[in-house]
Amino acid sequence: MNRKILYALSSFFAILLIFGSCSDPDYELGTLTAPSNVTVTTEVVGQDAEHPYGDGSGEVKISVDADNALAYKIDFGASPNLNLVPFNGEITRKYTSTGVNDYKITVIAYGEGGTATNVTEVITVRSDFTPDAELVTALTGDASKTWIVEQAASAHFGVGPWDPNSVTPEWYAATPNEKADCCNCFYTATFTFARAGEGFSIQSNTPDGAFTKTGTLAGGLPGIPGSGEEGCYPYAGGTTAFDFAPASSGVSGDVSTQTSILLSGNETFIGYGAVLKEYEIMEITPESLYLRVQGTETGNAWYLRLVPASAE
Repeated sequence: MNRKILYALSSFFAILLIFGSCSDPDYELGTLTAPSNVTVTTEVVGQDAEHPYGDGSGEVKISVDADNALAYKIDFGASPNLNLVPFNGEITRKYTSTGVNDYKITVIAYGEGGTATNVTEVITVRSDFTPDAELVTALTGDASKTWIVEQAASAHFGVGPWDPNSVTPEWYAATPNEKADCCNCFYTATFTFARAGEGFSIQSNTPDGAFTKTGTLAGGLPGIPGSGEEGCYPYAGGTTAFDFAPASSGVSGDVSTQTSILLSGNETFIGYGAVLKEYEIMEITPESLYLRVQGTETGNAWYLRLVPASAE
């Protein structure tokens, strides 16, 4: 046999003997201790014997403490779906649904190695809110008023960051009539706001379908398929109640009315089916309506310009 081959074979078997004689090292992960003694403390602002659900501001101070916790996430219970967001263990939340409402707060405390412990607490909060009378008249005509997307205007639809310090569609702004070829339903849909006594309702009417994308991203609108690109989807329309509520976005009062339209249920929408049902009124006159809402993707703010249907 060739001497070079013999040398290579002997070297190979020597290596096998070396590795074979070595025992596998022992690895120990160590003890992973999940957070314990997780406590949630809530203080409804203004709560006393005469005001058991608070002073009507809707504000609640929330604090969390735990042993062996490295981080926290919280769901404030203001959405039908679990919506966990990071927080540092102390926060003040403003609940904006008018009247007396129950909210189930869920807190998850995270420990080493991804261990987690969750706790829940139910709170009852009162929120009082009286919208500006001129705003109500501009939106509803004090009876019934129908609005439509202002397709001829620049930036009648726009996208920017969901950030209280950014209040312009800096990422994208539609040009006049931009969606006419692909999604003309955006322009033929109408939205009627009505007032009856102290109550309010909205009717979303879509003869050519609803402009949105996917059922999971359209805020639960009935009939929208579970997946699909932006476009017009069959939607039978609907009528639900709505409330005026103090805006919860944190946007400055210099650029917002600080008032939102809060839709009930998942049967209606305004302009574009969005995840959230709170449409903040940035500007309003009897002839124009400018709205901001969290879009289908978390982190996106959508902007919509509407005018009375008779003006189109």
